[in-house]
Amino acid sequence: MNVFKFGGASLKNPASIKNVVSIIKAHEKEDLLVVLSAMGSTTDALEKIIALAQAGKKFESELDEINEYHTFIIKSLFNNPKVLLEKLSGLVEEIKINALKKGEYDFVYDQVIGFGEIISSVIIYELLIQENKEVAWIDSRKYIQTDSTFREGQIQWKETENKVNELKSVLKKKMIIAQGFIGANEKNETVSLGREGSDFSAAIFGSALKAESVTIWKDVPGLMNADPKRILDAVVFEELPYKETAEMTYYGASVIHPKTVKPLANRVIPLLVKSFIDPSLPGTKIHECHVDKLPPLIIHKENQCLISCRVMDYTFINEEQLGHIFHSISESGMRINVMQNSAISFSFCVDYLENRVHKLIDLLSKKFEVFYNTGLMLITVKNYDSKTFSEYRNMKGVILEQSSRSALQVLVRDI
Repeated sequence: MNVFKFGGASLKNPASIKNVVSIIKAHEKEDLLVVLSAMGSTTDALEKIIALAQAGKKFESELDEINEYHTFIIKSLFNNPKVLLEKLSGLVEEIKINALKKGEYDFVYDQVIGFGEIISSVIIYELLIQENKEVAWIDSRKYIQTDSTFREGQIQWKETENKVNELKSVLKKKMIIAQGFIGANEKNETVSLGREGSDFSAAIFGSALKAESVTIWKDVPGLMNADPKRILDAVVFEELPYKETAEMTYYGASVIHPKTVKPLANRVIPLLVKSFIDPSLPGTKIHECHVDKLPPLIIHKENQCLISCRVMDYTFINEEQLGHIFHSISESGMRINVMQNSAISFSFCVDYLENRVHKLIDLLSKKFEVFYNTGLMLITVKNYDSKTFSEYRNMKGVILEQSSRSALQVLVRDI
């Protein structure tokens, strides 16, 4: 039994969707569960709708764009699109209703954001039905059980494994199409698993089902030591240990969601990263192994915010003050990417999630003088050598530097 995951880039237009369907069909004789992301940039469009709706502004034109985009795809791919277009219309109406709900921003966000995955999965399911394939569609929210931490749902593993195991009997007869990125709490409210969380969804299904492997299909030939769009001589790894991969994702490598590795490593399930552009390429196998002399791994993380807390009475930063800072960070739902302290100040870098950052600044301002900078990029060089250490330390625009025995991190003005 295997799990496949396809992201938005592999589903962005009719030609790419046909390619995904051909990959699925090539593996139809296996017991297969397929996890799908939203098509193209639909999630970005939904985020814009949520922001407009919660600000009391009109969002009809943005909603129309989502409808028109998926309508074009459906009309391009289906012989008789009428019934599916009616389903699409109903789902678009649900987006509107949920976007206008009252409540905390993160709650409303999660009630809307998963509709990209729902629409995507319905289209792929119907395409496979059109080709007379044995396939079942499931709602991932009925299987992936979470707490109520909206936008960063924490998995209730026992309940989730019990639910997912119900799918074993289905998989013996049919392949399954599911959505990534979403689960549900005990109130059946949608809870997302974190931005780009569809990889994690695939790992959850794979772990619960004790799959032979989980495959993430990407627009690159495998896991690489750097983003090939930034570094032209980036190399593909044939294999990597779980631990090395987990550290890469912690530092911000975007090929795999940070939470993906742990549930698979716990069950010793290989994670494969393969190219949907050329499925014949071997890709990268992430498993329990040892690789000698890894090259430097260079990771760029955009949209960063540097926050600096300075004591107001000229006392030194002490444990009590650090406790207040860390408690405020936790209360705001943030995660530190790099930190540094001096005698009278403590600086740290986080992803710039606007609402959460400003909540955090408000909390910190009660005890500290707070300064912050946005529009920054965090570059991490793991397993650095003398050349890369010198190159990145001395690049222009560095406003914070942190190094250890194995990693160099520099925060720079976005380049």
